[in-house]
Amino acid sequence: MQDLLPREAHALIHQNPDALFVDCRSDAEYFFVGHALGAIHVAWCEAPDWELNPNFTAEVRKLAAHVTDRPVVLICRSGRRSAEAGHALEAAGFTCVYNVTHGFEGDLNADRQRGKLNGWRFDGLPWEQF
Repeated sequence: MQDLLPREAHALIHQNPDALFVDCRSDAEYFFVGHALGAIHVAWCEAPDWELNPNFTAEVRKLAAHVTDRPVVLICRSGRRSAEAGHALEAAGFTCVYNVTHGFEGDLNADRQRGKLNGWRFDGLPWEQF
């Protein structure tokens, strides 16, 4: 798995129309916090108990049309869950997996706030909120 900064991930997605862009945050995060434009939601784990989605790899495999060498770009809040999900995809046979470092909201700053240091939104990349 390769780590990409948000701007690098955005460029890869636009340069490679076959790339599958997956937001693996919870439903609430995806719908209420907002998400990167074009990202397809497949939760890695879900609140309130944060249990792993047992169907995650199968859902991504279906979205990828069962092509395991299709580029898959994963994003979460900060890059931690997407890295875990990426390792699971690699274990399931995916060979071209990317993790968006700093994720959608970025790292915590000294005041424990996200979105002030780095991340997809901080970089001004396209996103939407329902």
